[in-house]
Amino acid sequence: MRYGIQLPVQSQSTLYTEPWETTAGPEDLLAVARAAEAAGFAYVAVCDHVAIPRRLAAAMSTVWYDPVATLAYLAAATDRVRLLSHVAVVGLRHPLLTAKQYATLDHLSGGRLVLGVGAGHVAEEFEALGADFARRGAVLDETIDALRAALGPEEYPEHHGKLYDFEGLGQRPRPAQPRVPLWVGGSSAPAVRRAALKGDGWLPQGDPRERLAGRIARIRELRERAGLSGPFSFGAIAEPLHVGRPAWDVGRRCLSGSPDALAESLRAYRAMGVDQLQVRFRSRGRTELTDQIAAFGAEVAPGL
Repeated sequence: MRYGIQLPVQSQSTLYTEPWETTAGPEDLLAVARAAEAAGFAYVAVCDHVAIPRRLAAAMSTVWYDPVATLAYLAAATDRVRLLSHVAVVGLRHPLLTAKQYATLDHLSGGRLVLGVGAGHVAEEFEALGADFARRGAVLDETIDALRAALGPEEYPEHHGKLYDFEGLGQRPRPAQPRVPLWVGGSSAPAVRRAALKGDGWLPQGDPRERLAGRIARIRELRERAGLSGPFSFGAIAEPLHVGRPAWDVGRRCLSGSPDALAESLRAYRAMGVDQLQVRFRSRGRTELTDQIAAFGAEVAPGL
C-alpha cells in the first residue's frame, strides 16, 4: 500500500491547517516535500482554488497556492516523488489550457504527474470565470474526455463534444508519460460513478472508514458492468496521525501510539481494497512535522 501526503502551507482551510502554517512560506513547503520524498512517500499533493468569496473566507481562508506553479517549483527540487493535484477544478478552464499546463509539468518533471480532478463547489468562483456552476458535473465529464485526448501522445489532439471541439491545433511538449494517470475526486454518487467509468483512480472526500468499503465495492461493480479491467487505484484519507506518545493535546480523532499499533490500524484500509493512503500529521511546527514524516516512513510504513 503506497502512501502520500497533501502538503501543508499551500492551502489553509481551517478544517485542517495547523497554527504555525499561517506564517510559513515556500521554504517550509519545500522542506516538507523533501522530507516526504526521503521517507518514501509516493506523492505530494496540492489543492486548487482560484479565488475565495468573502462569505467563505473565514472558514476556507484565501491562501490557495496555484497547483501547477507549486508542483513545478517542487518538481525542480525533488527527484522521485510524484506530483498530484488533489484536486484540480478543471471545469474552470478550457481543457486545452489545462492540458498545456499539466503536459508541460509532466515533461519538465520527467513523468511524475498524477492529475487529480474534481467538480468544485464554490459558485462565485465559477461565475467570476464565466464557467457553468449549475452543470459542473456534466462539464467535468466532457472535460475528462477532452483531457484524455489533449494529454495523449498526439501532437495534434482531437476532441469533438457538446462543449468543446478542437482539432488541428498542435501542442508540444507532450507529457513524458504515455498515459498520465487521472484520478477523480469526490464521494457523491455522481463522483463515484465518474471515477469508476472515466478515471484511473478514486480520491474520496475524507470518507470515514465505515463508508469506504461500500464505495469501493460500488466502483468495482460499475467497472465490471462496463467491461473495464485496466489498472485502477483506490485511495483513502487517513485520520490525523501522531507517531509515538504525544506530549500535547492532538485531539480525540488523532491516531497516536507506537509504530506497530499505527501500522495495525492503517492495515484495515488495505483490507478494504485501498492501495494508496493519504496520511496527515498533527504538528506544532515544521520540524515536528518533518520528524513525524521521517518516523512514519522508517517505522510505520514497513508494517503496511
